[in-house]
Amino acid sequence: MDAKISLTRQDGAIAVLGGPTAVIDLGGLRIVADPTFDDAGPHGYLTKLAGPAAAEDVVGPADLVLVSHDLHPDNLDDRGRAYALGSPLVIAGPVTAGRLGSPAIGVRPWDSHTVTRPDGGELAVQVVPAVHGPEDGDRDADGNVNCEVVGFVLTGPGLPTVYVSGDNASIRTVAEIAQRVPHIDVAVLNVGAARVQRRFNGRALTLDGERAAAAAAVLGADVVVPAHYDGWAHFSEGLAEIERAFDDAGLSALLRTAPHGTWVPLG
Repeated sequence: MDAKISLTRQDGAIAVLGGPTAVIDLGGLRIVADPTFDDAGPHGYLTKLAGPAAAEDVVGPADLVLVSHDLHPDNLDDRGRAYALGSPLVIAGPVTAGRLGSPAIGVRPWDSHTVTRPDGGELAVQVVPAVHGPEDGDRDADGNVNCEVVGFVLTGPGLPTVYVSGDNASIRTVAEIAQRVPHIDVAVLNVGAARVQRRFNGRALTLDGERAAAAAAVLGADVVVPAHYDGWAHFSEGLAEIERAFDDAGLSALLRTAPHGTWVPLG
């Protein structure tokens, strides 16, 4: 962690901290997606290679925490869970929220929860589907591949529309989101092509660079912020592969990368 990093509140910006963790300042709200604050080390069958660019005290209190899923430590580790449960509001899928307990509320895919902004306006948080593995992967009793995983679409008057993918590997799901959401200005995509040999014969559990570029094209996003491509041993692609895939697709102009803990403006 870099002691020089400052995360002073912004008027519309995103800072990826490493792994899936992103700080999103939008509409006067500080939103933290998939908080992971543990130091490097083993987490069961996964290995964390690097801690976040900024710790909890640098990030400061969140107004809202988004949890895509809680069963995998690379998306919600011990300190991340404590941070989330110490916030005033957590939005997750219904199964995840049931395990987390208060202050988490469960929202079904395509439903929304409205949050009041400091300026008196509103931010709508729509929960959207995600498929955490191959389309033909075995599904649980609730129809989920791997486990319940969701993404989020953030909208509000005068604000850019922001899509936070969660751990999704499905272009079909991205296409359905694009059909239902008129225009996505900013897409925060979990990339990295995560692979675990014991799951689905090592097939990718999240987007690789090529599918991330395809997702960006399908969404019609103006800006793409990649996340969740480093910090853990199970990623099979890094930033170089992501940048090459976007260049091959002629979409490099969409990609916004910055050192972890550095703001990417949404405007």
